[in-house]
Amino acid sequence: MATAIGFDNEKYLAEQTTAIINRVNEFESKLYLEFGGKLMFDYHAARVLPGYDPNVKMHLLQNLKDKIDIILCIYAGDIERNKMRADLGITYDSDAQKIIDDLAGWGISVAAVVITRYEKQPAATAFKNKLERRGVRVYTHGFTKGYPTDVDTIVSESGYGANPYIETTKPITIVTGPGPNSGKLATCLSQLYHAYRRGVHAGYAKFETFPIWNLPLKHPVNVAYEAATADLRDVNMFDQFHFDAYNEPSVNYNRDIEAFPLLRRIIEKITNAPSFYKSPTDMGVNRAGFGIVDDKIVRTAACQEVIRRYFRYTCEYAMGLTDQETITRVESLMAEIGVRPEDRDVVLPAREAARAAREKGKGNENVFCGAALKLKDGTIITGKNSPLMHSTSSLILNATKHLSGVPDPLDLLPRTVVKSVNYLKKDILKGKMASLDVEEILIALSISAASNPAAQTAIDKLSELRNCELHTTHIPTPGDSAGLRKLGLIVTSDPEFPTRDLLMT
Repeated sequence: MATAIGFDNEKYLAEQTTAIINRVNEFESKLYLEFGGKLMFDYHAARVLPGYDPNVKMHLLQNLKDKIDIILCIYAGDIERNKMRADLGITYDSDAQKIIDDLAGWGISVAAVVITRYEKQPAATAFKNKLERRGVRVYTHGFTKGYPTDVDTIVSESGYGANPYIETTKPITIVTGPGPNSGKLATCLSQLYHAYRRGVHAGYAKFETFPIWNLPLKHPVNVAYEAATADLRDVNMFDQFHFDAYNEPSVNYNRDIEAFPLLRRIIEKITNAPSFYKSPTDMGVNRAGFGIVDDKIVRTAACQEVIRRYFRYTCEYAMGLTDQETITRVESLMAEIGVRPEDRDVVLPAREAARAAREKGKGNENVFCGAALKLKDGTIITGKNSPLMHSTSSLILNATKHLSGVPDPLDLLPRTVVKSVNYLKKDILKGKMASLDVEEILIALSISAASNPAAQTAIDKLSELRNCELHTTHIPTPGDSAGLRKLGLIVTSDPEFPTRDLLMT
């Protein structure tokens, strides 16, 4: 069954490229373009806009390759506290390095890295040294003196002037970063300040996919953005500045709207001229709304994303990573669009699998877990845990059996192999959890394939699991999370732990 498409990626790419070129032409010779959101692997956008290429921004940059330089910003505090990018399972500093490597793979180099709000934090200093010793230009920006109230100080030699100027040669300087609050705007304005002091009449613009300005305020796609940033307390708002200027309804988010009067004053102070922009929406060059070709499909997809965010935040709450206010916020968003957690197709089957396992093992003190996966043809496959393997491991084997037509009684993995790995984990390595996680099952499956044609057939079907929906009744262990991520599954879980031990291994 083909995936329903609600977004025309090629149309969007053409519209977006034209919008950026037109914005460059509005200024004399230089545009500092703040790239919000994820530069690559934007899976949130791909989930809420079916048909959206998670790497469409890279195709956009390739279209503009001869016209761009790239500056990568990262907040020193994020480096210091090892902030994680949850969808990739890596820290922000690792993500920054990954972005540099990935861009190089696309034939695009990074002109410089800026460590923002730098106060000689040890981890940030180590990161700086590491990059410099690999030949990367690194700059540091401190906290902007006078910010946010004293515009005269902000726009002075002791404000933006205290930051080093980063030389770039192309007409467009893309300023991006691995996450929110990375200092992209401050870097753009600092560069703008220095450019004008050098007689270059540069401009500033912002490329942020969400919220989509020309969709209704409570459209599920925009609500999904609010859910994605519930922990940051972002709220979509009606852009009154834009309506007053153009009598045109528009949506933006609270931080941009609240900051606009100050930002306009700063730009006017830098340029010594009336602002080019009359509203926060004016500053954007986002054309995502014009790529939507089936509103019903994207509405359905966005509603599902809000539910996924609910599960993510409840798990983060269980792990001590977020607060109750975040969960309450997402619950209110679900109520606004009329969805419940159980509206995710794989939730109830996963819970039923766990219940069946519990009934079978009645009187046993073990924790019983269930998992369910929805294949692209709509078939629901389930799995449950056992002394030999985790519920998600069982699920992956069941799903590949189904896809490859292997009869259920036929084992893809010889029981002797599974028991041998169990023995290694528990008796030799002294681990507490002897059952196999997803990563271990995949390795065992590949070994079995050397002598078992059915196992090889199952391996060949693993790619068909990519982008399938999966739910498990318990928070995945690190080995499960890593394996499921590599398979490209879209995973949610109930906020329960798969073991009574405090440390999941």
